[in-house]
Amino acid sequence: MTAAAPHRLLIAQSGFLGDVVLTTPLIAELRRRLAPASLAVLTTPQARPLLEHHPAVDRVLVDAKRTTGKGLQGLLRTARQLRQEGFTFAAAPHKSLRTALLLALAGIPQRIGFRQSPGWFLYHRTAVRDQDRHEVERILCLLRTLGVEPEDCERQPFIDCDETARVRAHELLQAVQIRDHDPFFIVCPGSVWPTKRWTVAGYAAVVERLSDSYGHVLICGGPDDAPVARAVHEHAHGKGVNLVGQADLLIFMALVDRARLVISNDSAPMHIATARNVPVVAIFCATTPSLGYGPYSERAIIVEKKDLFCRPCSRHGTPTCPRGTEDCMRLITVEEVLAAGDHLLAARRDAVTALRPFSGLSLNGHFSR
Repeated sequence: MTAAAPHRLLIAQSGFLGDVVLTTPLIAELRRRLAPASLAVLTTPQARPLLEHHPAVDRVLVDAKRTTGKGLQGLLRTARQLRQEGFTFAAAPHKSLRTALLLALAGIPQRIGFRQSPGWFLYHRTAVRDQDRHEVERILCLLRTLGVEPEDCERQPFIDCDETARVRAHELLQAVQIRDHDPFFIVCPGSVWPTKRWTVAGYAAVVERLSDSYGHVLICGGPDDAPVARAVHEHAHGKGVNLVGQADLLIFMALVDRARLVISNDSAPMHIATARNVPVVAIFCATTPSLGYGPYSERAIIVEKKDLFCRPCSRHGTPTCPRGTEDCMRLITVEEVLAAGDHLLAARRDAVTALRPFSGLSLNGHFSR
C-alpha cells in the first residue's frame, strides 16, 4: 500500500440508487485494505437504507443535495457538518464537481477521486476510470491511488436489510395470502426515464402468464412508479399484487430474498436483485449493457433488441423516443422475457449456472453468447 491507513474514512457517493449499490465493492475493499477506525458513507436520503446494514459501514450520513443541501448555501452547510466530523481521509467514487468541492470545503486532509471529474484538481491523488469496464470495476479503479487494481478486488455488490424488514416483509406477504413456502415472482415495471421502461402491455402479459402458471406475482417499485404499476395491474385484469407504496427499500430487499425471480428494467431493482444474488431478467430498452450498467451477476439474463442502430440514444435514455418509433421497447416480446425466466428457473432447479460471468446473457429473439 502507498498510503497509511486513515483514522476516519468518508466515502462520498450521492448518485442514483443503482450507483450506490455498485459502489459497495469499493466500500468493502476500502474497509478491508485500509482498516480505518471508522468508515462513513455520505449518500442521498433515498439511498440511505441501502447502506444502513452493510457490515463494512459504521455510519451513513445524508447529503440532501436536492433539498436543504441545494445551492451554494446548502453546499457550505453540508461542508461545515462534515468538517465537524473530523474525517482524515475521503474517497469520491462520484465524479461530480459538487462532490469535489464539498470534500475540499470540509477540509479533509487526504482526498482521492477520479481524473475524469471536473473537480479533479481538488483531490490530492486521482485515478483514471477505464470506460470500457463495467461500472463496478470502473469505481474500483479509484483504488489505483493506493496501488490496487480492480482485478485484485472482491467485485460482487452486496447490500443487506435487518430482521425488522424481514418480519415486515413476512407480514406483508401474509396479508396478500402468500404463505411461507409459496413461490412468487417480482416484477418491477418502473424507471425514472420513460424510454427505459418496457411496455405496460408487455409487463401485464408477463404478470398474467406467471400468475396462471405459478400463482403469485408481486408488482413492486418506488412511489414515483405508482402510475405505471397501476396501469400494469389493470391491463393484467387484476392479476398479481400491486405493492407499490407498501414496501420501502428495506422491505423490498427482504421480499427479493424470498422471490424465485425478479424481472426488471435497467433500473435500481435490477442491481438490488443482483446484490442479493437472486436471479434477474433485465430488460434493456433505450440503454445497452455496453454502457457498463448491466447486471453484475452470473444469475442474470439480458433481454434486448441488439440490432437497432439508435441504441443507446443516451446514457440514461430520454423522456421520449428520438425517432418516435419506440422500437427498443415494443419489439421486445413477452415470449422472449418468459423464455429468459424459464432458463434461469431451470438453472436454479439444477443448481447449475452456465451464464457468462459479470455480464449477463444477451437475448435477442434467441439465446446468444
